Amino acid sequence: MFKPLGGLLWSLLLSSLAHDNAGRAPSISPRTMKHMCPRPVLRDNAISTSIHYHGLRMLNANTQDGVNGVTECPIPPGSRKTYTFLANQYGTAWYHSHFPLQYGNGVLGPIVIKGPASADYDTDLGPLVLSDWYYGSVFEIAHRVNNPSNPFIPNFPGSPPASDNVLFNGRNINPDGSGGTYTRKTLTKGKKHLLRLINTSLQNAFTVSLVGHTFQVVATDMVPIKPITRNHLFLGIGQRYDVIINANQPTANYWFNVTFSALPCGQSDNPYPAAIFSYSGASSASLPTQRGVAPPDSRCAAPERDYSPIVSRSADVNSFAPTTSHTLNVDLTVDNSQARVFWPVNNSPLRVNWQEPTLRYVANNTLSSVPRSRNLIQIPGSNTLTYFLLQNNSPIPHPIHLHGHDVMILGSSPPLADPLAETQIREYNPNTDKSTLKGNNPPRRDTTMLPAWGWLLVAWRTNNPGVWLFHCHVGWHVSQGLGVQVLERLDALRDGGGGSLGTVEQNCGNWAGWYPGSTWKQDDAGL
Repeated sequence: MFKPLGGLLWSLLLSSLAHDNAGRAPSISPRTMKHMCPRPVLRDNAISTSIHYHGLRMLNANTQDGVNGVTECPIPPGSRKTYTFLANQYGTAWYHSHFPLQYGNGVLGPIVIKGPASADYDTDLGPLVLSDWYYGSVFEIAHRVNNPSNPFIPNFPGSPPASDNVLFNGRNINPDGSGGTYTRKTLTKGKKHLLRLINTSLQNAFTVSLVGHTFQVVATDMVPIKPITRNHLFLGIGQRYDVIINANQPTANYWFNVTFSALPCGQSDNPYPAAIFSYSGASSASLPTQRGVAPPDSRCAAPERDYSPIVSRSADVNSFAPTTSHTLNVDLTVDNSQARVFWPVNNSPLRVNWQEPTLRYVANNTLSSVPRSRNLIQIPGSNTLTYFLLQNNSPIPHPIHLHGHDVMILGSSPPLADPLAETQIREYNPNTDKSTLKGNNPPRRDTTMLPAWGWLLVAWRTNNPGVWLFHCHVGWHVSQGLGVQVLERLDALRDGGGGSLGTVEQNCGNWAGWYPGSTWKQDDAGL
């Protein structure tokens, strides 16, 4: 295969991995690359899958985005697929399965693309992957989450259970003390250390802090920002922060703590998840002695307005006016006839068809026959600024992720102190809310929070031909339909601007030969 900038060939083997109840998951190893053309090869010998590279824009490579039912058919057992794309960004990303809920049982890992930082540091500590962890199969848990008659939280259909644990780079002690080990990172006194934080959870958002230390934030997701210091950080699912830690404290061991919001964005049976940061020379046999002070409740939100990207982008917020076609209303519904819980967008829960990914309709010029359930929104024009207003008609905040782009976060309603107290829907009001919007170099990232009972306004430039998934990253919610597809630059996509559409047919042929005789049938959104 032609490799214009050098190449890496990675092999990811998906199999039935055993995990125990001692806080251990399948091992996580970071994938590190320079600006090359990586070629991850996925071999699947247990269950179907697809692999998405969360945070990588896949510029002009939509066919490699790794979303079954959207850009490809799933990879069936015994088959393999090579993903080929140009790593033209730098920073911290991660890969995960986009087969329904599969990454919740460990099919994920970090990606580091080396590049400059907006502040000096001495040592790169690598990724610290945070993830909730269930000791049972997430597929079995999903059957109860999807059934409104027996929710985990009484009178709240669709509610998931608290996670059994929270893992740091795939390990932690068991909350009941029966086993496991703490993850440790080593600091060198007098040095500045770059740490790459990633929340890869299925359900949980986290607030993190390091006792006695601050975080100098230099990147949000894969967007370098002007350095800003924080005592603690909120990470919604899918979000990343690159931070610099100055090791200027006495030689000792220090707790790296995770705390939860009292609001509905995740809980765990481990009430005090933690890792250990040890100064070189501190005893590796002893635990930290200072527990630290819990940070204020995040209320499931981050002060993103304060993050200023190094490379400036702007949007004309004064001319923005909501439109029906670009307003996404999110609701929680119960269909008693199907005994199912759904998260529809504009009254339509997303449901893809594994055998007929959306790119197949593009290749065959049959977009007019795309079913309503695909929630496909076609954006006209090319290289134009498009705005989307999201309205949350529920008490649950949602981490919203857009494939193929970073979004400009132009504004959102402030988080509520108690979204469960009563119905408190706050709709965008141009008379009062337009003045709060930020169009001059607003924060940018690929994953941001939609507040409970509130609104979120984002924008991006349509410069990447493709069909891009735009969805909630709570695993249960996207499985229940919380997402849409956006199609941009159709003509360029048909002309190969998103990669060769012929590759879609090859993988779908493998899938068509396996799926009819399989016992695994689609029973949710397919994502």
